[in-house]
Amino acid sequence: LARQALDLMDAGDYAKVEGLFTPRMAEAVPADKLKAAWESLPVQMGKATGRGKATTAMQGKVAVVQVPLHFEKAELVAKFAIDADGRIAGFLVQPAQAPAVAADAPYTEHDMAIGDGARALPATLAMPKGAGPFPAVVLVHGSGAHDRDETIGANKPFLDLARGLAAQGIAVLRYEKRTKAHPEEFAGGDFGVDDETTFDGVLAVDALRKTDGIDPERVFVLGHSQGGMLAPRIAALSGHVAGLVLLAAPARPLLDILIEQNRRMAVLDDGELSADERTALNALVAQVRQTRDAATPAATRTVLGQPAGYWRSIDGVDAVAEARRVALPMLVLQGGRDIQVVDADWQAWRAAFDGDPKVAFKLYPALNHLGIPGEGEGSLAEYAQPGHVDPTLVDDVAAWIRAQPRPAVP
Repeated sequence: LARQALDLMDAGDYAKVEGLFTPRMAEAVPADKLKAAWESLPVQMGKATGRGKATTAMQGKVAVVQVPLHFEKAELVAKFAIDADGRIAGFLVQPAQAPAVAADAPYTEHDMAIGDGARALPATLAMPKGAGPFPAVVLVHGSGAHDRDETIGANKPFLDLARGLAAQGIAVLRYEKRTKAHPEEFAGGDFGVDDETTFDGVLAVDALRKTDGIDPERVFVLGHSQGGMLAPRIAALSGHVAGLVLLAAPARPLLDILIEQNRRMAVLDDGELSADERTALNALVAQVRQTRDAATPAATRTVLGQPAGYWRSIDGVDAVAEARRVALPMLVLQGGRDIQVVDADWQAWRAAFDGDPKVAFKLYPALNHLGIPGEGEGSLAEYAQPGHVDPTLVDDVAAWIRAQPRPAVP
């Protein structure tokens, strides 16, 4: 049945595929949405080059079928959930799992959980081989419902960082973001950015400090993008963070940056705003204005379909001021080809901490928002091209962490 559905999608017969769905699945993913999603894959991943062998596993009465999909620029997996009546109850396409750690690698990986009970987050600890105790890093995602590898297009920057740092004697904890692992918790309108990101970062720091082989006084937080913006807050709430690494961290209000990003993306192709692009930008500006209007109820869905209260909680974050208050050692990293968090943010961090002996800065002219090298003007399209975080950046992070003295314990 899974192969039949894939054949029909390849043939463009999306209505027949919808006919294979359960009623609930057909309502959630009708033929037009399925068409848009399926036909976007070759645009992002290059030409399809074939499929791998399908595998099936039972989860209760549901059969979970996985079919590898080969593209020029990426390896993906199509996953189907097929119910006892022979109907497709679930379907998604996601990047293939990361390759297994080589037996001779200087580190191992094992599963962990962040938090307790049903709300726990699945996680992976990359642990250097040897006696320890080792310095350690918690990786905190950017905006969006990210997996533990922070998979974006064909790239897995957190996987690269975790394994690259672990190979240099630094333990790394990465975990599924709450919006990815437990989206049901965000179905209502009563949540903020701390519920989404901050509190789990604090739990992750605590879990690392209690792990055998980890030096509890040398646990660092590396935040990427929005995660970098919230890293100082995580440190403040935890009280047990030795230092911060900020990768492509916004220094200005995120809603203002979002408007700026969308305006920049709109003119990347031809240098001009089309009528449709102008309409979309005006709508976004109106949504931001509505969000910031105190008369708008907090549960009202505004920018990107998120509640106004959520965006107000982000608007309340002053990353630079919070970083000043925690006064921790910091390493601030920025890619020169980043089209999402740009030079204005980099300069704001530089100006705020110029001359501070505890703060180091590294600018990488060839790197994009993911820390991956490229050429020419940056674009969102390059996220679909497989690459890896620049080894020099990984080396710089490892060297900076090793150079931080162990804090004196009162």
